[in-house]
Amino acid sequence: MTDEPLVLGIETSCDETGVGIVRGTTLLADAVASSVDEHARFGGVVPEVASRAHLEAMVPTIDRALKEAGVSARDLDGIAVTAGPGLAGALLVGVSAAKAYAYALGKPLYGVNHLASHICVDQLEHGALPEPTMALLVSGGHSSLLLSSDITSDVRPMGATIDDAAGEAFDKIARVLNLGFPGGPVIDRYAREGDPDAIAFPRGLTGPRDPAYDFSFSGLKTAVARWIEAKRAAGEEVPVRDVAASFQEAVVDVLTRKAVRACKDEGVDHLMIGGGVAANSRLRALAQERCEAAGIRLRVPRPKLCTDNGAMVAALGAEMVARGRSASSWDLSADSSLPVTDPHVPGSFGDESQGHGHGHGHDHVHEVSKENLYS
Repeated sequence: MTDEPLVLGIETSCDETGVGIVRGTTLLADAVASSVDEHARFGGVVPEVASRAHLEAMVPTIDRALKEAGVSARDLDGIAVTAGPGLAGALLVGVSAAKAYAYALGKPLYGVNHLASHICVDQLEHGALPEPTMALLVSGGHSSLLLSSDITSDVRPMGATIDDAAGEAFDKIARVLNLGFPGGPVIDRYAREGDPDAIAFPRGLTGPRDPAYDFSFSGLKTAVARWIEAKRAAGEEVPVRDVAASFQEAVVDVLTRKAVRACKDEGVDHLMIGGGVAANSRLRALAQERCEAAGIRLRVPRPKLCTDNGAMVAALGAEMVARGRSASSWDLSADSSLPVTDPHVPGSFGDESQGHGHGHGHDHVHEVSKENLYS
């Protein structure tokens, strides 16, 4: 038997119901049920649609993860769940489900931070995180530079988007180009056949007086949209592939430039990139090129672990258990604006509310309910 904690993680911050199971830093299961197709006709995520999809997918996805991992719910040492940030209704579904399972099974509950989870998931691919860790997180909802000396207790914001996140800009430009939703993968695909130097789109917040680590993509998004509109108004054909490539280059140029600068300024010799946009092939290539030139080691999880998933939540939960962090209390609630400085939401009345450390959950809690769950 291993002493490494066995933890199930639930992620429902947006449109994907993710359930992951890890033992320590080993991934055992990563089950995802996505509702992206239900949002496609709206050109973006509809919160109410996402919440209802989570409700329908939750139990089947948990069942699938347990089967894939080959473990029983009774074997778990803890249950972790994204408590925020994210869509309030979607988060509530996940938190409610996690509380129900943890309570019925008598296992400790860990409400964790979505952004910190995106950093911690890299442990499943490349081993323990260096301390401190510099992380660039890029998705449809956030673009952040974070410095963490302890992923379970100390995450410091270095910079963040001041308007539109990078992923949001990808979705917008894809819509303007009539390429569909979500925009990230399709822009990446078209850009591979285009010229990134064809159009000189602006790089936001890169002037000498601009904030060193903050991001802005609103101006870029507007500039690209107006360029396209001008072409169409003149009756000219829009070079979709060149627009995609030039737009993408403007985004990843700023992201990688600022991330490498932050590493140099803080004396950190490695960079971790996560979030859905980290699956972008050009971002990965340019980051690798610039990191190698600066003597910085780059860590990027495989694309499936970059997008929202339950494995990342389980990974952070397992780290919480391993480091003896306090379990969350039963009054845990969803917080759509949970700050990244709170990697997890500890108990409000001490560890005795749930048990502490793996293998020490209150197994006597609701024995009848437990008998009705899993063998």
